[in-house]
Amino acid sequence: MDSQAAALAAAVGARVRRERQDRRWTLDRLAEASGLSRRMVVNVEQGAANPSVGTLLRLADALGLGLPALVEPPGATDVTLTRSGEGATLWTGEHGGRGVLVAGTRPPDVLELWDWALAPGDAHAAEAHAAGTTELLHVLDGRVVLEVDGTCHELSPGDAASFPGDVPHAYRNVHDIPARFSLAVLEPGVGPTTPGGTR
Repeated sequence: MDSQAAALAAAVGARVRRERQDRRWTLDRLAEASGLSRRMVVNVEQGAANPSVGTLLRLADALGLGLPALVEPPGATDVTLTRSGEGATLWTGEHGGRGVLVAGTRPPDVLELWDWALAPGDAHAAEAHAAGTTELLHVLDGRVVLEVDGTCHELSPGDAASFPGDVPHAYRNVHDIPARFSLAVLEPGVGPTTPGGTR
């Protein structure tokens, strides 16, 4: 892990531990609620893991936080600025691409804004997110192959798509030039839905 990734992993780990302890949950309870192994939860809390976006989404959903709240810097106010280069890099591709969460809102209706870059040959496959999740993708440079629930769509600069995020989906660059796109993800109804704070 580079120093920026290590700092993010440590901040996320501290936040997960604090949120778990605030709920008086054991490690086993959080592991069960998130569908992750206890070992993975321990590694995340200790900052020893550079968790995948899927792992972070599972933890954020289990804690009722939303991904932006899980990775935001401490001390956020009503206006949260993310300066160029300061977003949370939550995915790095084999060939140099990256997925950076640059802004987001708090529950109950969590909206995330991402800046994605896919180098030639990069691909990111995403698990189905929580029911009702919707994504909006806008290609800025290059071409992106968007696969949604097994169907592929090729998008060129200026093209946009809206699609359900609650089915398996993927973003790919199968061309020989870099691609860049903005992605907005809306996950409605994040947080406790029953008395006592459980989902």
